Amino acid sequence: MNKKLIVLAITIIVIAMMGVIFGFMHSKTSNNNNMNVLENKEENKTSKNNKIAIIYFSATGTTKKVAEYIKNTTNGDLIEIIPKEKYTDADLNYGNNNSRATKEQNDSKARPEISNNINTDSYDIIYLGYPIWWGDVPKIILTFLDNQNLNGKTIIPFCTSGSSSISSSLNTLKNYNKNINWIDGKRLTTSESEVKNWINSINY
Repeated sequence: MNKKLIVLAITIIVIAMMGVIFGFMHSKTSNNNNMNVLENKEENKTSKNNKIAIIYFSATGTTKKVAEYIKNTTNGDLIEIIPKEKYTDADLNYGNNNSRATKEQNDSKARPEISNNINTDSYDIIYLGYPIWWGDVPKIILTFLDNQNLNGKTIIPFCTSGSSSISSSLNTLKNYNKNINWIDGKRLTTSESEVKNWINSINY
């Protein structure tokens, strides 16, 4: 075999070996990229699998309706805060300074009792619903916060109201327990499409 044939054979062997090495490296890079994609998908899946509760207080049924829409959209567990002493129409008389709700809202120490046992230990995300009373959160919601260990949990408030915004009640809640991951909530109407759009917008 002459020198030219030997050089040609060696060249072919070297090129073939380089092709094998390049193919191996490309395959490894592709596998790594695929693993990263799968890991990212799994991470996103995990974040979406947080256990959700919709916990609400509703004296007249309006907030309850919104809470039910949130349940239908999130597939979370629906839990009602039930007062030990039910609120009557007379209790909710805004024009009477001696009505029960007026006295409670004017008393910083008022904590109306809750009749049912609520366990939030297994929940990561809580939608917390309530009506706006006298421009603020009803005191029974503070009773709920006192009864639970919610530190580190994510809570998304929502409220119903004829005219008042949610802002004052949000400030009350955020200052009441600063160890909770409070997400800015929203005042909602009993429009199911509005509720769905809001939930999709906050991506929880």
